[in-house]
Amino acid sequence: MAPIGITTHDNGRTDIILTRPDLLNRVDDELRDALIAAFREVSVDGTTRCVVLGAQGRVFSAGGDMEMMKAKHGDLAAIHRGTDAGRRLIDTLFNTPVPVVAAVHGHAVGLGSTLVLACDAVVAARGVRIVDSHVAIGLVAGDGGAVMWPAAMGMVKAKRHLLTGDPLLAEDAAALGVVSDLVETPEEVLPTARALADRIAALPPLAVQGTKRSLNHVMRLRAEEVLELSFAYEAETMSSQDLLEGIAAFIEKRSPKYSGR
Repeated sequence: MAPIGITTHDNGRTDIILTRPDLLNRVDDELRDALIAAFREVSVDGTTRCVVLGAQGRVFSAGGDMEMMKAKHGDLAAIHRGTDAGRRLIDTLFNTPVPVVAAVHGHAVGLGSTLVLACDAVVAARGVRIVDSHVAIGLVAGDGGAVMWPAAMGMVKAKRHLLTGDPLLAEDAAALGVVSDLVETPEEVLPTARALADRIAALPPLAVQGTKRSLNHVMRLRAEEVLELSFAYEAETMSSQDLLEGIAAFIEKRSPKYSGR
C-alpha cells in the first residue's frame, strides 16, 4: 500500500494523508521519500494554495520505524544516508511556499511530532499527545526537535519535554500556542483543518505565500545553526547500545537499563 494519499481539490486545497494505519504511520525511508516528493510537487504545481497534512488510523504517526533503526545499527553509511534524508525532509518542509495545516486526530510521536510542529497551523483533538520520545529510547532529538520545539513553545518548556520525553497534551499545547485550533473529538479534526485550509486557499496567494516565506526564513536560519550538529549527535546514538536496549525494553514492555554506551 502507498504510504501516503494525495488529493488536490478545485479550490486549491491539497490533502496529503498518511495511509499506513496498520503500521501506525511509522516514518521509514519509503514514507520519508514520499513526503519529500509530495511537498516538492505541491510547491511547484501552480494550483495548490494550502495543504492539509493528516493521517488514517488511530494515531497520526508513531514516529521513526524501530525495525529500520535496528537494521541500520552500527552501519555508518546507512546511518548517514538516513540523516541526510532526514535533513532533506526538514529542508523541504521549511521551503514549501504554501501554508500547511496539520490535522492531528491521534498521537504524534517522535518524528511525527516534528512533522506536526513544522506545519503552519495545528488542529488537534483533546487528549491527543504530542511527544518527542527520542531520549526515552536512547536517541538524541536530532531530526528537527531541537529547532521546532523551542520555536513553538519557548526554550525552557521545550527542554522540559525534550529532555524527558514526556508528552504534551493537545489542550496544554493549545494553552502554549503550539496547537492553533483545539477541537473536542478526533472526528472534528479533519473537517476543521480542511475548513481552515479552504479559508487560506481563498486568500490572495501572493500575499499568503510571501508572508509564509518571511516567517519561515526565521526557521531556516535557526535550522542552519542547529540541525547539522543535532543530526550528527543523533547519528552517534544510532550506533549506541542504549538504542538497542531502549527498543528492546519498549517491545518487551519493561523498564530499560541504560549503560551510557
